[in-house]
Amino acid sequence: IPIWLTILHKKKKKTKEILHLLLLTYRQKENMRLFLLYSLSAFMLLEAYGFSDETDRKALLDFKSQVSKDTQVVLSSWNNTFPLCNWEGVTCGLKHKRVTRLDLGGLQLSGVISPSIGNLSFLISLDLFNNSFGGTIPHEVGNLFRLHFLDLSSNAIEGMIPISIFNCSRLSRLYLDTNHLRGGKLPSSLGNLTSLTEFQLHDNSVEGEIPGDIASLNQMVVFNLAANKFSGGFPNAIYNFSSLEYLLIRNNYFSGSLRTDFGKLLPNLVELYMGYNYFKGAIPATLANISSLQKLLINDNNMTGSLVGGHLPSSLANLSTNLQFLDLQENVISGSIPHGIGNLISLQVLSLGGNMLTGLLTTSIGKLLRLQALDLGYNSISGEIPSSIGNLTRLEKLYLANNTIEGTITRGLNNCTSLLHIVIGFNKLSGTIPQDIMRIQSLLKLDVSGNSLTGSLPEDVGQLKNLVDLWTAHNKLSGQLPQTLGNCLSLETLLLQGNRFDGAFPDIQGLKGLAGLRCSEESSANRLAVSEARKELISVRERFFKTRRTARR
Repeated sequence: IPIWLTILHKKKKKTKEILHLLLLTYRQKENMRLFLLYSLSAFMLLEAYGFSDETDRKALLDFKSQVSKDTQVVLSSWNNTFPLCNWEGVTCGLKHKRVTRLDLGGLQLSGVISPSIGNLSFLISLDLFNNSFGGTIPHEVGNLFRLHFLDLSSNAIEGMIPISIFNCSRLSRLYLDTNHLRGGKLPSSLGNLTSLTEFQLHDNSVEGEIPGDIASLNQMVVFNLAANKFSGGFPNAIYNFSSLEYLLIRNNYFSGSLRTDFGKLLPNLVELYMGYNYFKGAIPATLANISSLQKLLINDNNMTGSLVGGHLPSSLANLSTNLQFLDLQENVISGSIPHGIGNLISLQVLSLGGNMLTGLLTTSIGKLLRLQALDLGYNSISGEIPSSIGNLTRLEKLYLANNTIEGTITRGLNNCTSLLHIVIGFNKLSGTIPQDIMRIQSLLKLDVSGNSLTGSLPEDVGQLKNLVDLWTAHNKLSGQLPQTLGNCLSLETLLLQGNRFDGAFPDIQGLKGLAGLRCSEESSANRLAVSEARKELISVRERFFKTRRTARR
């Protein structure tokens, strides 16, 4: 009691009233349990009321002092003339008036995060998203034992993740992504955060293997480690995340194979991003068990063979009808494209390029009415381009280059009025370039090079006002080039060599953006050999595809 009286001398009226009630209870000596209950309440309220103003105010002013002077203007309300709970980004509890939320996301603040942040002991939510804070994460963040939400993403924070942060055992969402965190491994104490449902660490430089201790995080819904330097096999602990919906581990150094029961252990996945790693072996057939799966990207790995459970046809077609993105490009997958691919009616992107696929291009592709991008390039697909592709009125990108496709260019493409890219070079196509293609006003790139096309370049090519790249090299085209070519004002590269064009060259002086022009195998300037010209063309195409694929990362 004397100790409390000493404290009372310095505290607010409300706290004195609470202690007065406690003293009355003590003097009556009628109910010791009631006395103990009041004692506990008194201590809690002494913490809340007794230290709130000064402790929280001082912590925030210390925080402000570490913010760069030129960005402090947004914190101008943080001063002694404004009530603490009216400060910018500050939210207080209704009862005890302690700071419970600090929302400073997107305010363009810079500087470093003050260790005093750890003194906001009633803080539940801390949001510093999308600023320019540098330095390291202060260890004192680990003192915020009431914290449920922590977002330090999209800053310039460096160093290692402090182990103390995993003392915040009530955390349900932890965002540390898009910083410069590096060095060391992911601490095994991450497994202490058993309430964690979302963990975002992508776009940093954290390395090493994933600790097995995270198997305790069985409430995880979003787990994103993309674009780091993690290594080792697929983390076995993740198989324990039965509630997981979003798994993103692309752009790392993971290797090894996937368990055949992958789809049974992670039955609630909505998005699975595993591209740009070193995984090998077969793609588990049990992925077909995941009825919620919308995006499946295992591109740019070393996956081999057909899908488990049989040939590619019987497995691929069994994937979820909710699937929107299927990207398995740049692996070593064999087999043919199943006719049942048409069952995947929600597909928007189908990318199987850069594999070892054979067989015909199935007509059932035409059932994928929501398809926006179709990439089957760099395989050994044969047969003709099915006219059913004309059903794909939402199609924007068509990549069929470097196969053995023959026959004519289907006239059904003129129905695909949203097309941006038609890349069908280096096949065995014959016949003429359809006049109807020249009416696709949205077209940015037309590559029909390296085929056996005949006839002339259609006069209506001048209608393609947005065309950037026109590649018709190495065909059997003839006749005079149309004067309307000068109307393609957006044109940057024009490859015409290896054909039989004659007559006067059209006036293209208005094509100010034209950076690459090749009209013949030889010129008086450099006398390039046919083989050298072809190598140059292939090099240009390779750079194009490399740029396109890098942009997806």
